Amino acid sequence: MNDSKSKKPEQIHSQVQFVEVEEDRAGQRIDNFLLSQLKGVPKSRIYRIVRKGEVRVNKGRVKVEYKLKSGDMVRIPPIRVAEAKELAKPSEQLSEHLLAAVLYEDDRFMIINKPSGLAVHGGSGVNLGLIESMRQLRPECRYLELVHRLDKDTSGCIMIAKKRSMLRYLHAQLRSGGVQKYYHALVTGHWSVKRRQVDEPLCKNEKLGEGRIVRVAQDGKPSLTRFKVLQHYKGCTLVEAKPITGRTHQIRVHAQCVGHALIGDPKYGDSEANKAMKGLGFNRLFLHAASLEFVLPDTEELFKVTAPLDERLAVPLARLTREGG
Repeated sequence: MNDSKSKKPEQIHSQVQFVEVEEDRAGQRIDNFLLSQLKGVPKSRIYRIVRKGEVRVNKGRVKVEYKLKSGDMVRIPPIRVAEAKELAKPSEQLSEHLLAAVLYEDDRFMIINKPSGLAVHGGSGVNLGLIESMRQLRPECRYLELVHRLDKDTSGCIMIAKKRSMLRYLHAQLRSGGVQKYYHALVTGHWSVKRRQVDEPLCKNEKLGEGRIVRVAQDGKPSLTRFKVLQHYKGCTLVEAKPITGRTHQIRVHAQCVGHALIGDPKYGDSEANKAMKGLGFNRLFLHAASLEFVLPDTEELFKVTAPLDERLAVPLARLTREGG
């Protein structure tokens, strides 16, 4: 009797591998390096083979936190793992959208105008995110990693590194404030041109089972957002928001705490205003990562890229009545 159906298929890394570390991988932890080499192997298994000394670097044992150097020779043992589930594939519509949404690309990184409703990565019930989709759509790119994140419902500019050296550079720029991020948000009410910033500490509370709720709290982390009025409309205002710190939901909570919640915000918004604006065609959170600005490595050139609003925001926005002042 053939019992092949009762056996779980296995993915077999059947031979010892010797991999020389390229310059671009220098500084990467050995556990993260192994995760990229042994697709489908869980992290717990990676830790086990490193601790047992089955993984060697330059013929010697290392700890999981060891940071690789260019030219290191890594011995990777044979390993069997249950075949991972077949990766979810992006639909034809999503594939076409993402390929057309590339705003800039060179051999070091790319910037994509992420659509609203797409998580940046899989996990927590999400089978397929932006990064998994791009890895499938661009198999010729050996290295694709998110540089930063955007909330699922936020659209706009997001950076993906194509080299580890560029990932390190952009992370350093983000930490030092070298990357300027500008968002466009439509908020309720008449935002005064005199209100140019909101400086309120924010605290994360784990509530509601649907993720995190962030509140203004005096014992929270210092948080600063600069705002600029772009256009007043009847009953609402289009503002530019520039977060100086990078707290979760920072723009949404800072706008709400001064009485100007974002249109279409299900968590921090005004339900009556959202209902009225939905009748005008606004059926998603109006928060868009409009542009990024930073200095490219090894140059003095200031690089800037801008992402246009998608139709779900641009079309209803064009219908609103403009006001001066």
